[in-house]
Amino acid sequence: MHIALTFKNIDPSDHLKQYINSRFEKLARYVNDSEAPELVVNLQVEKFRHMAEVVLTADNVHLSAYEESEDMYSTIDLVLDKLEAQLRKMREKQKGKRRSAKGRSVRMDVISFSGETGSKTQTIVESDKYEPKPMSVEEAAMQLSSMKYEFLVFRNSETDTINVIYRRRNGDFGLIDPGY
Repeated sequence: MHIALTFKNIDPSDHLKQYINSRFEKLARYVNDSEAPELVVNLQVEKFRHMAEVVLTADNVHLSAYEESEDMYSTIDLVLDKLEAQLRKMREKQKGKRRSAKGRSVRMDVISFSGETGSKTQTIVESDKYEPKPMSVEEAAMQLSSMKYEFLVFRNSETDTINVIYRRRNGDFGLIDPGY
């Protein structure tokens, strides 16, 4: 991780630089999958206020935090805690999305009826499993109109539920939303 330091109205001592580098290096574990994470630390002193602004930029991450106090070292610790909390929240959110999407696959069966006299027996002719992709209702309608199928099962990106959009006889589309 590349750490860029900027100082305003404060002497950039070697001890302060080492302290910043040692404290912010542990953020690298949160963004270890990105190619070139960059951390910009801006330190500023105005009268008795010591301010720190930190901006973290990585592949899919752009976070910033600001803190001020009467001591520069405590300000650095406070802004680090704030940034770490943001990164933890973001990582937990991503894990939750992966967990919820992981166990939800859709099974499709094609059933045919054999024409025996008196009773009909159902047999499963074809079976298919796939992961429904998150998309909006409009995207699902556009995708269904370009396909030859009569229906499309998808994950509604707005409600995060499994929905079914189907083609009606008059050419319009119908939507099944379980709403649970």
